[in-house]
Amino acid sequence: MNPLRLGFIPLSDCAVLAVAEATGTFRRHGIEAVLSREVSWANIRDRLAVGALDGAQMLAGMPLAAAAGIDPVAEPTVTALSLDLNGNAITVSTELWARMVEADPAALATRPITAAALRRVIDEDRRHHRSPIRLAMVYPFATHNYELRYWLAAAGVDPDRDVELIVIPPPRMVEALTRGGIDGFCVGEPWNSLAVERGCGHVVVTKYEIWNNSPEKVFAVTRRFAEREPEQHQALLRALLEAAAWVDAPENRPAVARILADPRYVGADEALLGASLSGRLRLGPGGATATLPDFHVFHRYAANFPWISHGIWLLVQMLRWGQLASPLDVLATARGVYRPELFRAAARSLGMPVPEIDLKTEGTHGAPWILRGSEGSIEMGSDQFFDSRVFDPNDVVAYLAACEIRSPQLDLAALAARNR
Repeated sequence: MNPLRLGFIPLSDCAVLAVAEATGTFRRHGIEAVLSREVSWANIRDRLAVGALDGAQMLAGMPLAAAAGIDPVAEPTVTALSLDLNGNAITVSTELWARMVEADPAALATRPITAAALRRVIDEDRRHHRSPIRLAMVYPFATHNYELRYWLAAAGVDPDRDVELIVIPPPRMVEALTRGGIDGFCVGEPWNSLAVERGCGHVVVTKYEIWNNSPEKVFAVTRRFAEREPEQHQALLRALLEAAAWVDAPENRPAVARILADPRYVGADEALLGASLSGRLRLGPGGATATLPDFHVFHRYAANFPWISHGIWLLVQMLRWGQLASPLDVLATARGVYRPELFRAAARSLGMPVPEIDLKTEGTHGAPWILRGSEGSIEMGSDQFFDSRVFDPNDVVAYLAACEIRSPQLDLAALAARNR
């Protein structure tokens, strides 16, 4: 049997896949797997669709966008495993940061930092007829795009009119910032830290601060693979779950950094990788270091569970920002992609507790809390949004109606009819 080829992008949160290969975890679960480092998320999408990859690290929104018919793929994909929570940050050039400090220093004094100071800069540029601020994210259906838009909109900045948003693959972000092609970006580690190290960037706010313990990457396979190779799929899930638990242990983070520093995986400086993996994020050249214990979460807080409510939130962002031209049944679409029953089978075989529910309200817990699981209680982390908004996956119409900025083409009545 040929080895399974599994794609990934060189980011700190490819750690679960890298560790599963480097430590022999795949082999212990009867899987021969070879990791394939890819250049972009579009490349991952295309190679998985044509069968050049058997599975891949994917942005959580990618298989949902395909199921909704707005991201062209030859094969529908499904996910039964989340690879991590958090892990991203919004970084701006040192020049833009200096302008933000001058425009509104008070707005930058308290974390989480809002986009209020940036809005003042944007308003000044508009008065002087300057080109709009250009910000990069990694993919149109990426969590990065939605958290960047969420952060901007909360301060009254219209992401589609007040700034220019472009797509750049993660490994090319720092180069683009250095040469002045962009004014800032939203990307995963270690690329924020590298921008700070090179003196060209300042971290403004992290993904964790925007939405505590929010979804990031998933492990995806084609629906065809999941149906034709259920035993291999379960073995993959078991191996990745075991690797995720190992990666998440604080005492193992230095070893994770060493593995990721290998050019086969991320190829960045080990100390740079180790800092953010250990919850220490340097914010600016010569500046302070933020202590964020949950900057990277790989297993705790039911991090690997494919929450249907996370899928619905992502679909609702596609509606909010006009990526979906017509209303759809968000619950049915999310259930077609996110497969918690497959996760439960793998986790139970390892004796791990699993959530008994598929959906939860997001944004209601500002502190650790306990979730009931089938094999015992599960300690959960805060799920608070920085603007205190609450997302009820059972009432997406009310959520969208309350959003300050949304697509003018969105027909809320038609959406309500599809989501009774």
